[in-house]
Amino acid sequence: MGEDLKKMYRTIVGDHFPSELRITFGDQTLIYKKRTWDLEVEPGIVERRGLRYGENPDQEAALYELVAGNLILGEAEFISPGKGLVSNLTEADFIQFGKHPSKTNLTDVDNSLNILKYLMEKPCCIIVKHNNPCGVAYGSSLEEAFTRAFSADRVAAFGGAIALNRPVDKACAEAIAKHYFEVVSAPDYEDGAVEILKRKKDLRIIRVKRMDKLAEYASFPVVEFKSLIDGGLILQVSQKNRIRKKEDLKPAIAVKDGVEYKCLRDPDDRELRDMIFGWAVELGVTSNSVLFVKDERTVAIGTGEQDRVGCTEIAIFKAYRNYSDWLCYTKLGIPYKQLELEVEKGLRPKEQKEEIDEETKKDKAGLINAVMVSDGFLPFRDAADVAIRQGISAILQPGGSVRDWEVIQACNEAYPPVAMMFTGQRAFKH
Repeated sequence: MGEDLKKMYRTIVGDHFPSELRITFGDQTLIYKKRTWDLEVEPGIVERRGLRYGENPDQEAALYELVAGNLILGEAEFISPGKGLVSNLTEADFIQFGKHPSKTNLTDVDNSLNILKYLMEKPCCIIVKHNNPCGVAYGSSLEEAFTRAFSADRVAAFGGAIALNRPVDKACAEAIAKHYFEVVSAPDYEDGAVEILKRKKDLRIIRVKRMDKLAEYASFPVVEFKSLIDGGLILQVSQKNRIRKKEDLKPAIAVKDGVEYKCLRDPDDRELRDMIFGWAVELGVTSNSVLFVKDERTVAIGTGEQDRVGCTEIAIFKAYRNYSDWLCYTKLGIPYKQLELEVEKGLRPKEQKEEIDEETKKDKAGLINAVMVSDGFLPFRDAADVAIRQGISAILQPGGSVRDWEVIQACNEAYPPVAMMFTGQRAFKH
């Protein structure tokens, strides 16, 4: 029974989708070609197959690349053919197929690129799981960027998809190969790096062409489709990040009963950098979402909640979990949950757990002087108060709530005062 269940995840589901799609917008037609690859299904037997399956093993799926047509709606010109990234992957780009790719593998890579296109100025690593980032970080080297991203949430990163914006060197490959991931994607791989990564036979090693030009994709809009259960469609234009530099931010000012409220403290340069970095990450997170950033690295990411204060509390919980787990892993070489169990069973002294718990509490899980970033406005001051108690130093949010003045008060009542800026842009993603 157990082996049958495992086999389901390796089975490649045949699909009945056509080899070509044509989508007509009035008098304009876009043509898409289905992406397939030659795959050795048995020794000596090669078949042409598309995606392994969809989100689950019992769902057929297909990947299509835009090959003709250039959509123009109003004054907006959409992305033209010949710029494929994930949809353009060939057999040669899969340096190692590992398990045949599924929809989830490729959409994880795609969302990584969606964030990474705004973070190309320095070595950067993004680890995505279930289409949400769990760790994002800059580094002075690619290896450092990976280690910082991985340490941000080692638990969620297990089995995730890594995206890197520089060619992978041997040092970074060695760091990656120590752990279990499903996918690693990069613009290229230096001599010796692939051999190191291939120690993990199921790891998909992908070279993404044109990733060196990824920053250009920030200006290419696409049409996004949402299918309804009745067969209907909702179409929208993809969102563009309007917060790229500090001049794009707006001061947090609100008026209540004729009285103007303004934050007592302006953000410093480090906080501004973290705001810009955090907003780029935020555009790739399922809403409602709140995340914390410090020194251009995510501390914790709260995703997909219905209420903002609850999302903030979950992000804080994850920060404490992640921090104690990383301490445990670096000090004892085991996960924190394993330490808890072994202490409970009397296999380890309780002092080991107490030491990690005390250090995590003292450091407030790395949240001291972190920047809180929210994809939607704060409707009440409760989310700000919860985060301020953890020692954050600044907040970035869209603004526009009737209670903005109340959130500004929360920032000013903190000691020391907390800085806050508005984006004037919401970043919901569903």
